[in-house]
Amino acid sequence: MAHITIIGTGNMANAIGGVLAAGGSTVDYISQDETGTAPLNGDIVVLAVPYPALDAIVAAYGSQFDGKTVVDITNPLNFETFDALVVPVGSSAAAELQAKLPAAKVLKAFNTTFAATLASKQVGGLQTTVLIAGDDAAAKTQLAEAITAGGVGAIDAGALTRAHELESLGFLQLTLAASEKIGWTGGFAVAR
Repeated sequence: MAHITIIGTGNMANAIGGVLAAGGSTVDYISQDETGTAPLNGDIVVLAVPYPALDAIVAAYGSQFDGKTVVDITNPLNFETFDALVVPVGSSAAAELQAKLPAAKVLKAFNTTFAATLASKQVGGLQTTVLIAGDDAAAKTQLAEAITAGGVGAIDAGALTRAHELESLGFLQLTLAASEKIGWTGGFAVAR
């Protein structure tokens, strides 16, 4: 399977790592304190951090991302008000990241799932599904295979431009959970 480095050690990082390790991938973690000093050993690097941390990570590693698949899981919302996304209309955090890392293969994934639904591999009695957007078909396939090997569904959601819609969906799901209209163990499911 894949060799994956996860930058982050929080709930989402551990849930994602758990799914990927269950599928046979090698997973290493880089904590906030190790960022910039620990090597990016994985062919896939998952940025399991809040949106505001992306710029510091890009500055810390820069060209070390070249040739790697970089997975952005962030939801770029205003966490003070929970009332808006903070990227330009029509853009996305993933598109901004791709512009800063032109030699990397940036994917958007995991932002429409909660840690609990990844860990349980279910949402609403259905299999948890990770939506993946990106411009590199081989990178999407490799990530999808690693996810499905771990017992979670994966769907190719299209080009990186679809990250805009994924971030809007993630934003809606977060605001519903924060306002206690759904639980953090719930969310959106994909019925096939």
